[in-house]
Amino acid sequence: MSQVYTDVVKNPNQYNGDVLAENNSTSGEKKLYIESYGCQMNFSDSEIVASILSDAGYATTQKIDEADLVLVNTCSIREKAEQTVRNRLEHFNGVKKANPNMKVGVLGCMAERLKSKFLEEEKIVDLVVGPDAYKDLPNLLKEVETGRDAVNVILSKEETYGDISPVRLQTNGVTAFVSITRGCDNMCTFCVVPFTRGRERSRDPKSILSEIDDLAKRGFKEVTLLGQNVDSYLWYGGGPKKEFIKASELQQKTAIHFHQLLDMVAVAQPKMRFRFSTSNPQDMTRDVLHTMAKHSNICNYIHLPVQSGSDNILKAMNRQHTRAEYKQLIDDIRRIVPDCGISQDMIAGFPGETEQDHQDTLSLMDYVKYDFGFMFMYSERPGTPAAKKLQDNVPEPIKKHRLQEIVALQQQHGLWRTRQFVGKTVEVLIEKVSKKSDVHWSGRNQQNTVVVFPKEHYQVGDFVEVLITDCTSATLIGKAVSS
Repeated sequence: MSQVYTDVVKNPNQYNGDVLAENNSTSGEKKLYIESYGCQMNFSDSEIVASILSDAGYATTQKIDEADLVLVNTCSIREKAEQTVRNRLEHFNGVKKANPNMKVGVLGCMAERLKSKFLEEEKIVDLVVGPDAYKDLPNLLKEVETGRDAVNVILSKEETYGDISPVRLQTNGVTAFVSITRGCDNMCTFCVVPFTRGRERSRDPKSILSEIDDLAKRGFKEVTLLGQNVDSYLWYGGGPKKEFIKASELQQKTAIHFHQLLDMVAVAQPKMRFRFSTSNPQDMTRDVLHTMAKHSNICNYIHLPVQSGSDNILKAMNRQHTRAEYKQLIDDIRRIVPDCGISQDMIAGFPGETEQDHQDTLSLMDYVKYDFGFMFMYSERPGTPAAKKLQDNVPEPIKKHRLQEIVALQQQHGLWRTRQFVGKTVEVLIEKVSKKSDVHWSGRNQQNTVVVFPKEHYQVGDFVEVLITDCTSATLIGKAVSS
């Protein structure tokens, strides 16, 4: 089956809804149990939260019945994601009846939007904390201990958590996420991120390099640089507040763009592999592509959401690129990084979408032939420009049918892409035991495609050359030829 997700936003190396906790990750008298849903940024944020609470005396645990504090890091990107979180909160409140001293809190993107319902109307949580207020958690917990509800959902123009050393939760010791930006300034009409995570700001490159250096010393082999839009990373010597600096005062030598940061990390850690996510078509520069081509330790993979292949819908979505511009970017990627894997996000049934718009999406997919994709039916998110100004007028049966066609086409393209690897040798970083066979390893190649092969004498964290002998639409199957 192709790598296709049609409900909650995920990425191939992401664990949606997993408990992010380890019994031995921190030490303390109180116990913290934390679950995360949604994008990679939420999982990265949970590691920041665990670090902050570790300093406050909380040890993480995988056993909910021994937890003093239960936190759910939430996602608002799709309606189903919110419903999943609500179901979990109801479950936790059931557990709480047997342990009245246990406190339950909501973190992340649902916090600001539903704070009143959670605390006042439904009374299913004790505290609500937004993405920029995690440092206030110790103070908020003191409020809870006195019997008061606690809430802080204030968004910041400055907070990047660059001074926090994350606790790596449920880690394989091989791959890690490192956040480089927070928030988003792109106002896509369907998206809640600018309202739940605030304005875009970039992190001090020194703190990024320091965190990566620490990971390298601890034996990690691959880092994914994270941001809602990594390509708009921009750091000035004076700080991340670029909106307060006059253009006439800027010096090129003090400005670091994403391609320069990418070059810096690749040079600093030549034995470590690097990925990045997510890219925005309107912001990705050719400098990024040339930097990828320059360094063998920058993986040849780009997650490049397009959302629709129709100019009419792209305009309605307030996407700042056209179909033609996106195709030109794809052409440049193929020219500069010829063996680059490319994945997509696609929305079926956006308000006003006609059958011709849908066909335009299918034809764009035929043009690109994505390696894999993340596809969804449009669901109206309260507070977004689309919810305020556009009528959700595509009937659900049509949405479902169009989504099915998109998924089916992506599966065809996924199989076509994986077949191109058969007979070739690829470098694989072993990450874990295969889900389907305990005598096989599972890892990913440069293009982010899963590869499985017999264990032999290899270990997690090894880079192995694997000859591909077979494939499915989502997985490469092979045998090791050297290490």
